[in-house]
Amino acid sequence: MVELQSVRVTYANGEGIDQITFSVAPGEMVFLVGPSGAGKSTVLKTIYMDKQPAEGHVVVGDYNSLFIRKSEVPFLRRKLGIVFQDFRLFADRDVFDNVAFTLEVIGARQKEIKRRVLRALADVGLSHKARKMPDELSGGEQQRVAIARAIVNEPLLLLADEPTGNLDPETAAGIMDVLLRINTRGTSILMATHNYDMVQRYRGRIIKINNGRLVA
Repeated sequence: MVELQSVRVTYANGEGIDQITFSVAPGEMVFLVGPSGAGKSTVLKTIYMDKQPAEGHVVVGDYNSLFIRKSEVPFLRRKLGIVFQDFRLFADRDVFDNVAFTLEVIGARQKEIKRRVLRALADVGLSHKARKMPDELSGGEQQRVAIARAIVNEPLLLLADEPTGNLDPETAAGIMDVLLRINTRGTSILMATHNYDMVQRYRGRIIKINNGRLVA
């Protein structure tokens, strides 16, 4: 499903990643663990092709970073769900419309949008807050909305970049339960986190990264 082969990405300040090689199989749960600045977000950016490798290549389904055209990147991203640490919800849209946005962009029919949004909100336990505004929700609830938006298009792979980073331990555990439930239904998940102690408590493969290189 996803393969990174000897990937190197450099930035002007000298940071980046180097010789990153690993894969994510269909239905797999993988934790990418390392301290802040280790290169975890850069790895994810190469997968949704926001960053192009200076060396090596990334394969996501039928797309290869060596050959993908810029016009094809949006179609690649439609096969992915992406969750960020800072939620990135639209402040002027309620919960339902935040989740619906992903489907509106691809021109889904209104009947299909309603069906999928309600199902995604049920998956994250927020059906009862469909018409609440983001500022009426707790941090954990906002992250659940972000997850619902990421899965509403039934992606093959969910990328989660520090999804529990701004949350207290109890709320973080609830988010982890949501992600594991989604994974159980067959969605592959690659989660980047600095919290090694937390992920050790959950099933899944752990990949450690530090200073831009895989260390374990």
